Amino acid sequence: MPLVLISLAVIILDRVTKILVQSHLAEGESIPVVPGVMSLTYILNPGAAFGMLEHQRLFFILMTVAVIAVLIYFWRRIKEEAIVVQLGAAFFLGGAVGNLIDRIETGFVIDFFDFYFWPIFNVADIFICVGVGLIVWNIVMDECRKTEPQK
Repeated sequence: MPLVLISLAVIILDRVTKILVQSHLAEGESIPVVPGVMSLTYILNPGAAFGMLEHQRLFFILMTVAVIAVLIYFWRRIKEEAIVVQLGAAFFLGGAVGNLIDRIETGFVIDFFDFYFWPIFNVADIFICVGVGLIVWNIVMDECRKTEPQK
């Protein structure tokens, strides 16, 4: 149950940050936070990461719902001691739902973290990446433990 609360916290954090950006910036407006390094730039992203598959709203909604359903199905089967995987799944789920809400409401995802050298992203994107990273890290570590010579 606490992992569901983590997912809900991610969704709430994502929604609050997007509402703040929408209420304080005009679309396309940018405010430097660390000049030359990072700005807050309000954009509406019609695609996926790096602008791929622009204007494929229905595709993204259906794919996200399918991924969420698969994740929830497998989440119930994750062993309790696999806390890293559980946390990764909770982060991923929260981020996916956060971006899904945007797509359903507007057809776009609200992005605002702008590091100039990288595509603009949001809080949900951070948690999706960290969640996937935790799951992959756990898989790699499990494989390393399996291949370690027994002493």
